Amino acid sequence: MNEIVSQLMCLSPLLSGTVIGQMSHIIFALLAMSGRMTMLGMSRWTEQGGSYRTIQRWFATSIPWTQVFWYFFRHKIYKAEETYVLFGDEVVVPKSGKTSYGVDRFYSGLFEKVIPSVSFFTLAMGSIGEKRSYPVQVEQIIRTAAEKETRQAKTKPTAETVLPPAQKKAGRPVGSKNKEKQEVVLTPEMLRVQCMLQRQMTQMAGMMTVQHVVMDGHWGNNPSMQMVLQCNLQLVSKLRSDSELYFRKQDHYTGTRKPRKYGDKFDPALLPDKFLKEETQDEAYTTRMYQATLLHKHFSQPLNVVIIVRTERKTGRSAHVLLFSSDLTLAYDKIILFYTLRFQLEFNFRDAKQFWGLDDFMNTSQTALTNAVNLSLFMPNFIHLLLKPFRLTSPEFSVLDLKAYYRAYKYLTEIIKCFPQIPDSISFQSIFQQVASLGAIHPVSHSNTP
Repeated sequence: MNEIVSQLMCLSPLLSGTVIGQMSHIIFALLAMSGRMTMLGMSRWTEQGGSYRTIQRWFATSIPWTQVFWYFFRHKIYKAEETYVLFGDEVVVPKSGKTSYGVDRFYSGLFEKVIPSVSFFTLAMGSIGEKRSYPVQVEQIIRTAAEKETRQAKTKPTAETVLPPAQKKAGRPVGSKNKEKQEVVLTPEMLRVQCMLQRQMTQMAGMMTVQHVVMDGHWGNNPSMQMVLQCNLQLVSKLRSDSELYFRKQDHYTGTRKPRKYGDKFDPALLPDKFLKEETQDEAYTTRMYQATLLHKHFSQPLNVVIIVRTERKTGRSAHVLLFSSDLTLAYDKIILFYTLRFQLEFNFRDAKQFWGLDDFMNTSQTALTNAVNLSLFMPNFIHLLLKPFRLTSPEFSVLDLKAYYRAYKYLTEIIKCFPQIPDSISFQSIFQQVASLGAIHPVSHSNTP
């Protein structure tokens, strides 16, 4: 319990001593408890001072979570010599009923359909050297009436989709004009994410420099790229595999009209060897990685594209993936590394759902729901510090081992209260290690027992 309080004391400029004390009781309960992580469940596992009413008070307290995440990262996790990028992704939490704040119908990749749920967009700081991500901002997605109408309008059929191809007029509509691709209208979703990026850039000013933000293929379009560029950042994302890309026109121009901009069409099966950067082979597949500066007719500027082509040697069948960045100087291996590490944020979501109650909370009011979700995504950052001393002697020590450790501590403290005489420290260490090893995958060593 003391180590929990000591790690939280860096938040004292933001939170009162009472709120930090309440939060330490809740974190201890999350570490020790089993079953669904509701407020009532937490109250059964807290130590003295963590009653059900105390937990209710904490969840009803308005907490500046954006500053809490940043203060904790800044004072406990940040390393000046490390390279960081920003990760962004959305997490959807299923919710039944109509009383939860912000409940709506969102698409869930886990269920592969639209479900009644609440949704949150998360920004995380990705450490390239440690290959980890640390959430730094969480904001709930609340769709306005205008946004819902816009989404419904997109699903309604238009004249172009209703008419068969034979009846469509060839060429551009009469009176249409060229549009400046840099002057895009950002959707409410993009404006929401842009505000988060700008807020994060303001927090980092003078302390650290981040140049790239990595997001999944949902953001692999020109408006999203313009949104990121307006924040003085560079986007790393993914294109559709069937995207129409073109090489730049290389012929010397001698005419009088406007020169052609687009050259030969990109074909992943016919890429010249001059674009090949790396080739690897295993027993069944050959993987080739290419890098080229390509043009897309829907983007305002050339794209730094990495093409990963994987071919099955036995059948000759192949598939490809298109990663891109707005930063034309970024090396191919860094683009692949950045996009691969983006999945660390998915691991944060997985841990928050599996261990820290992201799927279990039953809060419905705005403040309580916000506290529950932010706490569950704050825990992966906090657990990173608690695991450090254990991994010095046992590198494979996991979250399950840590929970077994705290659960054993809770059991023993309750049992010792029934003893007429407190056992000596040597006996306590032996008993503790035996109890902690019952639910652990990698049992705790003697040096880490309390």
